[in-house]
Amino acid sequence: MEFDEVISKRRSVRHFNGKLTVSDDDVTALLRAGVSAPSAGNIQPWRFVVVRSREARERLSSAMGQRWATAAPVIIVVCVDPRPCAARYGDRGEYLYSIQDTAAATENILLAAVNRGLASCWVGAFDEKAVAAAIGVTAPITPVAVLPVGYSAESAGKPARRPIDDVTTWI
Repeated sequence: MEFDEVISKRRSVRHFNGKLTVSDDDVTALLRAGVSAPSAGNIQPWRFVVVRSREARERLSSAMGQRWATAAPVIIVVCVDPRPCAARYGDRGEYLYSIQDTAAATENILLAAVNRGLASCWVGAFDEKAVAAAIGVTAPITPVAVLPVGYSAESAGKPARRPIDDVTTWI
């Protein structure tokens, strides 16, 4: 698939085909895309938790308050360890660069999923402590994005986007 097509086909999907699984090769490819993201000072503060078992997906979905996510055959939780960024860049590294880095990794994963014929949704609305407990990570490692991944069971239309002229200033 051409890059422009991958970009244009990315959608937030919340309904998955329960008859189809996601292979370990596909998950590994998504993680490779994640670790290929840019990172301030090449610190790479991201950490990934791959949630496969039904029990763990149910526990995580319940902790998120997003029960629909259980239907995805795999959920990737993107976490951040802010310590190395803070050590090099202080508060800006801890509170900005580390989050920017994990956001870039998250978007890479979403685009790689589309490229492999998979669907996902970037979920950021959750209680960090509840999700951390559900996946067994402890502070200072913090979940920042939850990505249910599978094959779409919906026909997601193209969402409306604001015109470029409304969001761009040329100087």
